[in-house]
Amino acid sequence: MKTIKWGIIGLGKIANKFATDLATVENAELYAVASRNQGKANEFAQKFNAKKAYNSYEALTKDIAIDAVYVATPHSFHKEHTILGLQNKKAVLCEKPFAMNLQEVQEMIAIAKENNVLLMEALWTYFLPHYQYVLDAFKNKKYGDLLQLEADFGFVPPYDLESRLLKKEVGGGSLLDIGIYPIFVALCTLGTPLNINARAAFFETGADAECNMIFTYKNAKAILKSTLIEDTKTEAIFTFEKAVVKINSRFHQPSTVTIIQQSKEETITFGYTTIGYNFETQHFNELIRNGKTESNVMTFDFSMALIKLLDTVREKINLYF
Repeated sequence: MKTIKWGIIGLGKIANKFATDLATVENAELYAVASRNQGKANEFAQKFNAKKAYNSYEALTKDIAIDAVYVATPHSFHKEHTILGLQNKKAVLCEKPFAMNLQEVQEMIAIAKENNVLLMEALWTYFLPHYQYVLDAFKNKKYGDLLQLEADFGFVPPYDLESRLLKKEVGGGSLLDIGIYPIFVALCTLGTPLNINARAAFFETGADAECNMIFTYKNAKAILKSTLIEDTKTEAIFTFEKAVVKINSRFHQPSTVTIIQQSKEETITFGYTTIGYNFETQHFNELIRNGKTESNVMTFDFSMALIKLLDTVREKINLYF
């Protein structure tokens, strides 16, 4: 089986988690890393046993030994750095949100198709066993129709106006960073809503501090929330006709599932031993080995539908980048 050699662009917190789990994936290796800062690149490479450390993203994407590039730079650079990888014929796994808006996402997909190269949005939750378990129950109507979804994601970061999370110009704020997860769950299950109501509060930087959303469907609704000003349970609660299924705290990462039916509760554990990034990586590696240029799970259509929803919510709350 071909060993997939990875390069990582942008060496922040997510890149550390990705690299940690990459070490657990068979027939895959972290080959090179890149930061604008050579010292940071060297330190990261040493920590994760990467063979090469670049101080230029372009240099990494031109390295002929690399099969796949993981883009983990701030949101506003996703398009630029993804295209850099694609134009150098590298398969690109780009962190969520895929880009800043639908137009950017469409441009990225077009360039992937032009170059006949694999591209996928890295929304790791989709590939986690507990999440797939709940999706299967939904798709098979195990508990009847889904009537209501409640999903939230909230935490309080240090109040630093210079941090990526609070900087509007790099796509900071609650919506794009963490609001994408509750919206993702709604899209996976209930699809595109007939109507969206949204209201937000803002930091002095102009980035949204929190966003409350209600998605209305023909026979269901989704109550969604993202916030950087309070700690929330960060659960996803699915109210079906015959049961309530709850992905327990923090639903977007390895978690447990509780099924409440006729006053009986059962909690299912999934025996996770990693942070959880290995599942999407394994999927991506298989796509490369099989010569695929698009994921059958995280499809281009799904990524476009997701960014469209984010764009619509932004319009509702008057958030423009």
